[in-house]
Amino acid sequence: MWTLGFVALLWVVEGFDQLVMSGDLDREGIRPGTSDGLIGILLAPFLHGDWDHLAANSGPLLVLGFLIALAGLSKWWAVTLTVWLVSGVGTWILGGAGTVHIGASGLVFGWLAYLVLRGFFTRRPLQILLGVVIFLVYGSMLWGVLPTTAGISWQGHLFGAIGGVLAAAMLEKGERRRHLQAY
Repeated sequence: MWTLGFVALLWVVEGFDQLVMSGDLDREGIRPGTSDGLIGILLAPFLHGDWDHLAANSGPLLVLGFLIALAGLSKWWAVTLTVWLVSGVGTWILGGAGTVHIGASGLVFGWLAYLVLRGFFTRRPLQILLGVVIFLVYGSMLWGVLPTTAGISWQGHLFGAIGGVLAAAMLEKGERRRHLQAY
């Protein structure tokens, strides 16, 4: 329900932006290297260029977010905040001058990286298997971390994925230690 609520909120924000603001909220995304663009680190995942952009992010957000939420709401928050901040700050630092970066795809890439790698940090076979399955289903998206398509924030994708790797390393190594101590 939490992930569904989050995605529903994204749709409400996009509706408000399109119907009331005529798309002007999108200017509040990450504007790299500018002090005014810092607020975009917090706002960018809520902003999408159009309905198609939001729809493209919604499916993976629902599936990947649900899988993370199965580990508990505190885990979902910890992974999400780590990915959100790493993706946003990395984009703000390395994004092109004069650009605006919006969308929740940094979260998608971060959640994907987290789910693919967490089993390797916990050394739990079922999590490794789930990571392999997720990689087979969504792994082709990882090409999006490369600067191949104009107008697509590869920086947000790349730093989102880095945030997911960091979340897996930080959160799951401790989980492995707790699991081993239980035996």
